[in-house]
Amino acid sequence: MSDDRWNTVLVLGGIRSGKSAFAEALVADAPSVRYVATAVGGENDPEWLARIEEHQRRRPQSWSTDETAADPARLIALLTEAKPDDTLLVDDLGGWVAAVLDPARQPNDDEADVAALAAAVRGCTARVVLVSPEVGLALVPTTPVGRAFTDALGATNQALAEVCDRVALVVAGQHVWLKATVTDKPDLSEKASVVPVVADEDLPEPELVVPLAAGPLGTVAEIVAQETAFTEPTQTLPVVGDRFAFEPGLDLPLPDGDAGPDARDRLVNVDFAGAGLGDLVEAVEFAAATQGTTIPRPWESVRVLLMSGRHEGGAAAGEDPDDAERRVAQVEQGEGVLSRLAGQAGADVAVLRVARAGAMEDGPVIDESAVDVALRQGWRLAEAAADAGRDLLVLASIGVGTDAVAAALSAAITGAEAVEVLPRVLRPGGRFDDEAWMVRCAAVRDALHRIRQEPRGAKDMLRELGGADLAVAVGALLGAASRRLPVVLDGPVGIAACLVARDLGSQARHWCLLPDAGKLALVTKGADVLGLNPVLDLGLGLGEGANALAALPLLRAAIGLAAAAPVHPALLTEPGDEGLADLIVPTEADLAPSVEADLIAPNDEADLAAPTVEADLIVPNDEADLAAPSVEADLIVPNDEDVDFAEPEPNGPGPATTEPEPDGTRPATTQE
Repeated sequence: MSDDRWNTVLVLGGIRSGKSAFAEALVADAPSVRYVATAVGGENDPEWLARIEEHQRRRPQSWSTDETAADPARLIALLTEAKPDDTLLVDDLGGWVAAVLDPARQPNDDEADVAALAAAVRGCTARVVLVSPEVGLALVPTTPVGRAFTDALGATNQALAEVCDRVALVVAGQHVWLKATVTDKPDLSEKASVVPVVADEDLPEPELVVPLAAGPLGTVAEIVAQETAFTEPTQTLPVVGDRFAFEPGLDLPLPDGDAGPDARDRLVNVDFAGAGLGDLVEAVEFAAATQGTTIPRPWESVRVLLMSGRHEGGAAAGEDPDDAERRVAQVEQGEGVLSRLAGQAGADVAVLRVARAGAMEDGPVIDESAVDVALRQGWRLAEAAADAGRDLLVLASIGVGTDAVAAALSAAITGAEAVEVLPRVLRPGGRFDDEAWMVRCAAVRDALHRIRQEPRGAKDMLRELGGADLAVAVGALLGAASRRLPVVLDGPVGIAACLVARDLGSQARHWCLLPDAGKLALVTKGADVLGLNPVLDLGLGLGEGANALAALPLLRAAIGLAAAAPVHPALLTEPGDEGLADLIVPTEADLAPSVEADLIAPNDEADLAAPTVEADLIVPNDEADLAAPSVEADLIVPNDEDVDFAEPEPNGPGPATTEPEPDGTRPATTQE
């Protein structure tokens, strides 16, 4: 299964509908494509050859071409032989059906050929896009050959639509997905599922996201069971009277204060060939503290919480609402960068569209009751992730005006200059729109001027500046902390939400990890105020949520290495700890009497009767020592010959010498 949750797609469309161009766009991100051409005949038809040449000119040079016109069984063989990393584009099945119906191949079991093709598509491990004409909307042909072709093509389209993951219909260059659910295929190990978000009943006009399929981390039954997790009473939410309340001073748990430092100290002794994990130690220490163990395990079950909000006014200057909606729809359909990275990470995605927020320069963006509703919903989203067995939450955002709102919140809370932290406006194609950036600056300036006399509490900031999407993110951070669920922050929205959450529950920031600060001053300065050290310095700019998912495999690898690496053998000296054998078990040569053994304890009278040079160093002082030999005493009390090795004892400060005076007396010091 591909990273963005489809393996096989059937693209239907009429003549000149744009179906081929749409199919080519589906595989445009593949490093190489095997283009399977099925065209039959045309050698003496210039117009037909011109069509083929038009298709050829559109193909990138990195694509290779296979032709199956002469042998329709060749297409089945190509599908069967395809590797998991291959990408095949078959254009189109009309040519394949024409080859199957070739009179030269008759009599033939055409239905068996169609069944074999469907079976090959079902079992294919590669990514496959099949293009096929849709002729069922036209008039019934007047000739037997025409009717046979339409009947065979219709049967082929139905058989393949049943086994393909997705089916699209292209009309006049516009596509619509006829089938968006993944069939029950055996390999779903890299699929990122979209889970349903059931909003609080008080939330204004929520949009529910229907899952495309069950993921490896959540079966269909599990996802259905999760729906009640958003509506059931939550015992850990703060309650005042008969309502949930979010007020400063929330009593939230903290990560283990000893496990993190202990895990860092342990890495000094592990058996690495080099100096160790470098800055990745931060991730190991964070995982150890949040898991409460010195040897943490890599995160296995990840949920991405994607919030889509829209802010009016100057904050949205330079934004394209349709483009933002397109990106959110891509995630829902399992496409785009975020979905691909989520699929590689084995993560599922919860997509939540929230109500629009007003212009922050004109007045409060949402009312107070909406703030409480959004906070409560975010809390319950985090609880649902914990109840579903997720061990890591990733905050992501795709919205309109979110950068300017995050900058306004950061400036209001930290006192930073808005023009310093407001990100530049990047247009498609890598062009910066400085005029739009100035409009945003003016909106942030006017908003901060408007609230200069207003209270600066967390909920006040969300009401005046933040909006519903920021409030949901804040609630998710607080809810995750209440359930000891670590959170990965990414981008301006995550940092701004953490700044607000800190003012409601200061413990929340200790459950947050910042993989990479990117190139944004807003993220860097906000992280500095929060005391969060970016683990990496990659400068990623893939979009909020995608940056964190891109860095996640490296963080997992570091945590896994830290857990699996043993202590270096040279540091193991106790019996039974699997250290070097010759450090513990003596050999036969070691058991023989030696000089070293004489230094430790005499074995018998022979050792006492035959002193060696080494033994002279521990010659006993008198007969009493011979009667009761004491190695320790002999090593401490020198004999007469050892006096040259005695330390001088000066009488008071000043230089001293061990050289005797000419008369044999002890030398005098400068103080005598």
